[in-house]
Amino acid sequence: MTLIIIVVCLCNLSVEEAVTFFVLFEMILLQVSNEYPLENILKEAAMKDGTVILTTLNEAWAAPNSVIDLFLESFRIGDRTRRLLNHLVIIALDQKAFMRCQKIHPHCYLLVSEEIDFHEEAYFMTPHYLKMMWRRIDFLRSVLEMGYNFVFTDADIMWFRDPFPRFHSDADFQIACDHFTGSFDDIENRPNGGFNFVRSNNRSIEFYKFWYSSQATYPGYHDQDVLNFIKVDPFITDLGLKMKFLDTANFGGLCEPSRDLNKVCTMHANCCYGMDSKLHDLRVLLQDWKYYLTLPPSMKKLSIISWRVPQKCRLVIYSSFFIQIF
Repeated sequence: MTLIIIVVCLCNLSVEEAVTFFVLFEMILLQVSNEYPLENILKEAAMKDGTVILTTLNEAWAAPNSVIDLFLESFRIGDRTRRLLNHLVIIALDQKAFMRCQKIHPHCYLLVSEEIDFHEEAYFMTPHYLKMMWRRIDFLRSVLEMGYNFVFTDADIMWFRDPFPRFHSDADFQIACDHFTGSFDDIENRPNGGFNFVRSNNRSIEFYKFWYSSQATYPGYHDQDVLNFIKVDPFITDLGLKMKFLDTANFGGLCEPSRDLNKVCTMHANCCYGMDSKLHDLRVLLQDWKYYLTLPPSMKKLSIISWRVPQKCRLVIYSSFFIQIF
């Protein structure tokens, strides 16, 4: 083993130069490339049935006290969710996100794209956002091809209960909704690509290939819109894919909140624009859940409390509603 000792004189450096030096030095000390192949990481994190939980992370969401910290906190304070952290793999989209992941979580993978820089916040429907969403679909297809089932979750989704008992046992692909019509099979449901459970088989693999290739058919649309287009395509019927939609009572969001805290598994900060608004409402969600946990069982059964959100995200929801109606 070769030990390299670097001695640097900082006395003549400006504050900015010194900060840059320490950032670069930290990158040297930390592993900034994958030590193990993806398949090794998935194998280590997988449940007995080959299921992993996946989320993506970029620099914008990786900062201390930002989205990723709230996400992990929800697992720690949720009902039977702490153990699920053992099966969570964080897919970092840039080196700074990867470095932060290594500090806070055991299962990290750096997904590098030479053509696209994912480190900044991706604003809804910008070209940067679209590229990131489609890169995600292609990556998830590769996970299925490796033989792993997965729950994909956006990091702005709070996990308050173990969702696995609420999943449908007969579905290949099941997905959360911005709006749930009341039927698990109704194609009029409005799916949200931020949370889904997919079983690895030939049907789901071919479905993800078709979904990804459909971006050429519907240029300028993101993956969620394209899913809404292709969910009625004859190819899906011929494929025999069993698709289910998850109800918002268990898998809620700011678009359509789950009002009964006795039933909720996850809550998504969807229908929300901007980091500050999202962080504010996510923190309120965690506060509300912590308060719920302090209630005696008799009070919980009465379902007398609900979420205090949306708050800062409220105007975004109303604006979206106004645009859709008018």
